[in-house]
Amino acid sequence: MPAGKNRAILLLIAAEVLALSLWFSGTAVLPGLRAAFHLGDFGVTAMTSAVQVGFILGTLLSAVFGLADRLDPRRYFAIAAGIAAAANAALLLPLQDAMLAQPLAIAARLVTGICMAGIYPVGMKLAASWARTDARPGSRGDLGLLVGLLVGALTLGSALPHLFIGLFGALDWQLVIAATSGAALLAAWLVAHVQPGPGLTRTPRFEAAAMLRAWTTPALRLANIGYLGHMWELYALWAWIAVFLQTSFALSLPADTAALWARFAGFAVIAAGSLGSLAAGLFADRVGRTVVTSVAMAVSGGCAALSPAVFGASPIWLLALCLVWGIAVVADSAQFSASVAELSDRHLVGTMLTVQVCAGFALTLITIHLVPVLADHLGWRWALMPLCLGPAIGIAAMLRLRGRPEAARLAGGRR
Repeated sequence: MPAGKNRAILLLIAAEVLALSLWFSGTAVLPGLRAAFHLGDFGVTAMTSAVQVGFILGTLLSAVFGLADRLDPRRYFAIAAGIAAAANAALLLPLQDAMLAQPLAIAARLVTGICMAGIYPVGMKLAASWARTDARPGSRGDLGLLVGLLVGALTLGSALPHLFIGLFGALDWQLVIAATSGAALLAAWLVAHVQPGPGLTRTPRFEAAAMLRAWTTPALRLANIGYLGHMWELYALWAWIAVFLQTSFALSLPADTAALWARFAGFAVIAAGSLGSLAAGLFADRVGRTVVTSVAMAVSGGCAALSPAVFGASPIWLLALCLVWGIAVVADSAQFSASVAELSDRHLVGTMLTVQVCAGFALTLITIHLVPVLADHLGWRWALMPLCLGPAIGIAAMLRLRGRPEAARLAGGRR
């Protein structure tokens, strides 16, 4: 990559990793928050889903008003990261009144989620602005790689709270909250130094109906259905993998040891997805997006189907399966975004990406809350197996997209 492009992408990756550490910061320290804010069962559930709900609201507003295409993306990102850092830090306020503390905690997580709409899809648009889409005959573009790097950054950032709680949890949960807020502030500073690429465009006027094209255009609709199949599985796995691992480890290890190792194993499983994102980005630009997404979903769906067989077995075998799962489950994520960017009108890329993630994260609210219900009725051994249904639907959608003439626009004709 040229020096300017290389510097911009590296800074953007660092900013994404740091800012997105806020996503699971509350979930990772939920036991500490439960005690500090006197959370009941409803409060715990609300804290778990507040970021997802906030992100859906934020992306919906951004899509309706075309903010990702109308605003300076660096300023949008920086303001969102700064507000999110402040909202996250609000959890450190010393409030003893449960009637006031609980709403504050839930509202803080909701605002954090709303702000993520100005970070994740906006970061993808900045990365896409540097994509080499007019490659000479015989050469390859690099959109899949660039967006894959951004999703890898999201993955690593999402995993960081699990590492922080493993390192600091025994000392004080406040350190995790303070560390993630500080990371987001640093991200706001870094993104101001990111140079946008030559492909950056803005929508000259407000088009409220533009977001509907994501579902009325057949090729875009199939790419988005594929993404929904992927999202059915992804965040439910990320949200509950540490609990799944701890419950299994506890069958053969002392409780304290099982809890400690589950924290680090949860970090490893989620963080491993960054390797999958990078590898998928490299391959998708060479062999095609529909191929890579279908293979990744086949592997991750297979791991979900096999999860009951290794639950309670040797921790080594369980961790091995989960690491493969963690790599595959997010490997395809960037390629759905790259597909939408290639299939969309250039001036609407930001809006189409925002619509895509809005729909995907709305779906995660179902599966994140479905998993504990299944665990209560069937036990943790079977709780993650139904996640394989999403990849099955996603594969069918991407194979249908592969057969459409518009698929020639994917990965320089490599579909």
